[in-house]
Amino acid sequence: MSIRKPRVTALASAAVLATLAATVTTAGAAGAVESGSSAAPTLVTTAEGPVQGTAAGAVRTFQGIPYAAAPTGERRWKAPQSVRRWSKPLDATAPRSACAQPTDQPIAIAGGGSEDCLHLNVTTPAAPRSQRLPVIVWIHGGSFTYGDGASYRAAKLAAARQGAVVVTVNYRLGAFGFLTAPGLRAPANLGLLDQQAALKWVRRNAGAFGGDARNVTLMGQSGGGYSVCAQLVSPGARGLFHKAVVQSAGCVGPDGSFTRAQAEARGRIVAKAAQCDDTRNDVRDDARTVDACLRATGTADLVKASVAAPAPEPGSAPDPEADPHNRYRPVVDGTVLPEAPASAIAAGRFARVPVLHGSTHDEMSALAGMKELTTGEPLTTEGYAEAIRSGRFKNNAAAVLAEYPASAYPTPSQALSAVLTDSEWSTAALDTQRALARHTSVHAYDFAEASSPYFKDVPRPKSYSLGTGHMVDLAYFFENGLFEPLNTAQAALSDTVTAYWSRFAATGQPNGPGLPAWKSFTSHTPRVSVQRLASDRIGPTDFAADHHHAFWKSLTPAS
Repeated sequence: MSIRKPRVTALASAAVLATLAATVTTAGAAGAVESGSSAAPTLVTTAEGPVQGTAAGAVRTFQGIPYAAAPTGERRWKAPQSVRRWSKPLDATAPRSACAQPTDQPIAIAGGGSEDCLHLNVTTPAAPRSQRLPVIVWIHGGSFTYGDGASYRAAKLAAARQGAVVVTVNYRLGAFGFLTAPGLRAPANLGLLDQQAALKWVRRNAGAFGGDARNVTLMGQSGGGYSVCAQLVSPGARGLFHKAVVQSAGCVGPDGSFTRAQAEARGRIVAKAAQCDDTRNDVRDDARTVDACLRATGTADLVKASVAAPAPEPGSAPDPEADPHNRYRPVVDGTVLPEAPASAIAAGRFARVPVLHGSTHDEMSALAGMKELTTGEPLTTEGYAEAIRSGRFKNNAAAVLAEYPASAYPTPSQALSAVLTDSEWSTAALDTQRALARHTSVHAYDFAEASSPYFKDVPRPKSYSLGTGHMVDLAYFFENGLFEPLNTAQAALSDTVTAYWSRFAATGQPNGPGLPAWKSFTSHTPRVSVQRLASDRIGPTDFAADHHHAFWKSLTPAS
C-alpha cells in the first residue's frame, strides 16, 4: 500500500478548514481476478481503451484514468480535448498527479501536483450485479484551489446498501482552471468545462463498470458544492446528470460566483505577480503579448503568482485583506455560466433534477476557536463581545449580541461559532433549499453530530467541542487518513448517511427499508422540512429556528 499525505502542520488559520480535503489514497494491491471467480473483472474495456484495476474487499478500484488530453503546452488554457485512444491495458492500479496547486497550506497535496492532471478514479462493487448501478460523480472541494479526486477513497459509498459506481474527478484549479485576465485569450471556467468532460466520459463508460449512464448523480462539497450549483445552471451540463447532492455550499448566497469584472480584477493581480501585466514596457498596449507572456510562464511561477495575490470579495473591488481562500470562483461569462447561480436558481432557470442539500451544524466552529489555539487562552465573554463589535457585524453588534448572548451557550467560543455559522452558512443553506423547492424535489439536512472526528495532527480547542464543522462530515462518507477514526456511534451514523445518499442516487429520494423517514423539503412545513443527522437522533428539526434564520434576514446588508 502506498500512502500519500498532505503537509499537515499546526493549524495556521481557520480558513484552512474551509479548504481541507482528504488526502490519503491507496495505490492498489490486488491483481486481476482469477478465472472462474464470482467477482467482476479488474480488466475493463472503456471507449478509449482497456484499463487494469484492482480488487480488494467489497470493491474494485480503477485509478488515474485520463478523461481528457493533458492540458499542457499548447493546450494550456484551452477547453478539454479528447484523449488519444490506447490498445494495451492502462495501469489503473495507482493514482496519477493532482492538478497544480499551491503548497502554502497544511492541506496541500504533497509536491503541488502538475498540469497533466485530467484523470478520474472509479470505485464499484466487486460482486457482479444483475442490474445497472446508479453512478455518483464526486467533485472535490478546496476553494477551487486545492485538492484532488484520488484522495477520496469511495468504498463506503460504492458498497453501501444500495450499491453505486463512484467516480472521483480531478479538474483544473486556481489560475489554470478559473483565471480570467485581460489579454489572456482563454475561455473562462475551464475547471467547469473539465467537470463536464468528465461527465461525458461517464456517459460513454459507466456501463463498462456496471453503472447506469442514465442515472448519474453529481455530488460535491464546499468548492465542489458550488461547482454543482454552477453545473445546475450551465447549458453545457444539461442531460449529463440526473440528480444533485450539494454539501456545505449555498447556491443562493453571496459567494457562489464572480462577475467578469471581479474575475478580471483578480486576473490583473495574478498577471502582475507573474510579471505579465500590461503596465510593463514589453507588453504594454499589446494584449497578445500578455497572453504569450502568461503562456510562457512556468507552472511553479504561475502557482506562486496566484498565491501571492490578494482576492476580491464577491461584490467588491480587490481588497488586500480579503480571504485568501476566496480567490477563485466560477465566472459569469455568458457562455459556460450564463448567469449567477444565485439569480438563475431563484428564478427557476436551472436543471430541475432532484436535489439533496445541506450543511454541517457547526460550519465555523474552528474559526471561533482560533484565539484559544493561537494564545492558549479561551475566548472570554468580553472578548466575544469585542469580536462582534469590531468585526463585520459592528453595524448591528447590539442586535447580534442580544440574539446570541454568551450566557446562552456553554462557552463564548460556541456563541461566536453560532454567529459565524448561522450568518455565513445556515442562512444561505435555507435560502437555497427554499429557492430550489419552488421548482424541483429537495431533501434538506443539518449534519448535527455533537462530537465528530477531527483532523489528525491538527490541534483543537480544549475548552469546548467543535461539533461537526466544515468538511468534517466527509469523514462519514469517504475513507481517508486525514480524519481521526470513527467511534462505534459515528460508524453507525456513517452507515446510515451513506445508505441515505446511495438511495438518493438510485431513486431521487433517500428513504429506504430500515432508515428513519426523511420528508421532502417544503417551506410550508418548516419545522419538519430539514432532517437532523446525528448519532443520538435522526429526524425532523426546526432548522430555521435553530439557526436564527429570521433574525439574519431582518438585518441590513451592512451586517
